[in-house]
Amino acid sequence: MTNDEILALERREGLPDALRVLVEELPRGTWEAHPNFSPLTRFWLQRHLMFREILDKLQAGTRGFLDGQQDPERFGRNTARMAQFFLQELHGHHSMEDHHYFPVLTVLDQRLERGFVILDADHHALDGHLNDLAEGTNAMLRGLSEPDPKQATGALDNQLTGFAEFLDRHLTDEEDLVVPVILKYAPEIH
Repeated sequence: MTNDEILALERREGLPDALRVLVEELPRGTWEAHPNFSPLTRFWLQRHLMFREILDKLQAGTRGFLDGQQDPERFGRNTARMAQFFLQELHGHHSMEDHHYFPVLTVLDQRLERGFVILDADHHALDGHLNDLAEGTNAMLRGLSEPDPKQATGALDNQLTGFAEFLDRHLTDEEDLVVPVILKYAPEIH
């Protein structure tokens, strides 16, 4: 297995030690107290939290429907609305990072350049998973009018579980790479 395959989003258990040098120097628990922790950094971290929370709500709604706690119409309406918002916002967030933030941050510490390559590859991998999630949501919505509406919903629940693992791995690694760079070098990002 190549190094790229080992570091692929679907296989990786975290960033390699060589890319964790700044997070070791500036661990998570110290971030908000750091003088370079800006409102923009707080906002960026809040967006990550929002993505995790929406995904949790999508999964809770799906499991609630599977357990008979929601009627199909309300479940379908809520899931369609949340999934559309989630997919659009996450795609836009990644686009902003790829085109505005990462180019500025990549050049600040050459030791971490490979980390930004990994994060970019994650975004491409997540695009495929986002497309699959959209297709799974649409299949679930169609399935609500089928004789067994829970079949497609169960498949969506499985997709959400897998996607949540990939997304959390990506967001955690991204935070561990990006925030310490911002704290150490205080770049001008708008």
